[in-house]
Amino acid sequence: MELVKALTKERQDRIYQLYLTAFPKSEQKPFKILIEKQEEGIVDLLSIEEDEHFLGLAIMVRYLDMVLLDYLAIDDGARNGGYGSLTIQALLERYSGFRMILEIDSTKEEQAADLSIRIRRKAFYHRNGLTDLPYQVNLWGNQMEMLSNGRPVSFEEYLSLYQESFGAGVSKNIGLLA
Repeated sequence: MELVKALTKERQDRIYQLYLTAFPKSEQKPFKILIEKQEEGIVDLLSIEEDEHFLGLAIMVRYLDMVLLDYLAIDDGARNGGYGSLTIQALLERYSGFRMILEIDSTKEEQAADLSIRIRRKAFYHRNGLTDLPYQVNLWGNQMEMLSNGRPVSFEEYLSLYQESFGAGVSKNIGLLA
């Protein structure tokens, strides 16, 4: 299994098709902006592949010594094959010099219809070496828990990653939760 930077239209199209189906529309950034940000050296659109067979996507946002795992999805046909864990390990290795962070839907929203999925997802990340950060965020109206690769990232640093990568206007859509 390998992570291949999606520089070709073919790879970008495969990522885009999975992106559309794997994430709720409310959580999707305009894909054109992600491609533009990759061209600027801010975003890495990564195709997860084995023997050139597409398995999934990882979309990373880099700023200073931080990297945000913005999106991770394994194609339905490749699920339950251990590729999620292999991908996390490959990302941790690829970005070993960075403080890696990610947002997950809060497991503290006990009335959430998908609470069991949220709990399983958090356990998956914990099994793969990621740890909780001591704060949660409101991200475009969604309550999110924050995880990292064991290196601390403050809320202010996290917010600066978004502001520097996508513009100062995003800060009105991101808030610290008590």
